[in-house]
Amino acid sequence: MNAIDNTSSGGDLFFNEALFGLAILAFLLLLVLEKYKPYRHFSAKNNKESFVTNTTAFLVNNVILTALRASSLFLVAQQFANHGLLSGLANGPVKWLLAFAFFDLAIYAWHYASHKSEYLWRFHKIHHSDKSFNVSTGFRFHVFDLLLEIIYKCVFVVVIGVDAYLVLSIEIIELFFIFFHHANIRVPKEDEISQLIITPSLHRTHHSTSRAEHDSNYGIVLAVWDRMFNTRKELVPVNIGLDLIEAENFIQLFSLAFITERKIRQLLSWIPKGRK
Repeated sequence: MNAIDNTSSGGDLFFNEALFGLAILAFLLLLVLEKYKPYRHFSAKNNKESFVTNTTAFLVNNVILTALRASSLFLVAQQFANHGLLSGLANGPVKWLLAFAFFDLAIYAWHYASHKSEYLWRFHKIHHSDKSFNVSTGFRFHVFDLLLEIIYKCVFVVVIGVDAYLVLSIEIIELFFIFFHHANIRVPKEDEISQLIITPSLHRTHHSTSRAEHDSNYGIVLAVWDRMFNTRKELVPVNIGLDLIEAENFIQLFSLAFITERKIRQLLSWIPKGRK
């Protein structure tokens, strides 16, 4: 029995490594497409600052998460995987599809909460602070945002009843879609495709400077959740990023979480206005 389990675990690990490799290849391909056929032209300065800051955030965040052994949270959660909603189903396509749908819905809900909760927004706004919109924007997250999301995902594993290998597979698939819908590219027949999955045009709206516009399109993969909960918007944003929030490097990016828009507006209100 142990030999079978070990073989199965080895196969799962190989499958996940292959998926991750494909996701990285997709990132590189999208990077090339952005360069030669961009949907929208940003200044060279904005593009350079965006890419350097975002990739630095990715590298530093991963070092910190590894140091804190955040992945062990998944191993703890896996101990309870046999007690959740789907634990009674045999491993197979039905269980995998249901797990994927539940996971995608759970991330939609987390994303929605990250916009509506002032506490969560202070970390999530780091992602929205990019004045450019490109595939590397998918790396632009505050480490506390990632840590809180990991805890949330562990609760999901316990409630849903699937093992960590399946969750990891789903996460890698979602990573591919994060790269895809942040890509600054034109997608053929995007109107039709966006009826099923989240595409760059939908997510570009989500990165609008206008809060009325960026509080929409919370989906990661499936487009059904935004339709179901009436959070879908189809428009072309005038500007990308946040008005009062700006960061030119990783240190500024990390620090922005501790400076709220309310405090910035309060500071600005103290500045005497010139006579008209």
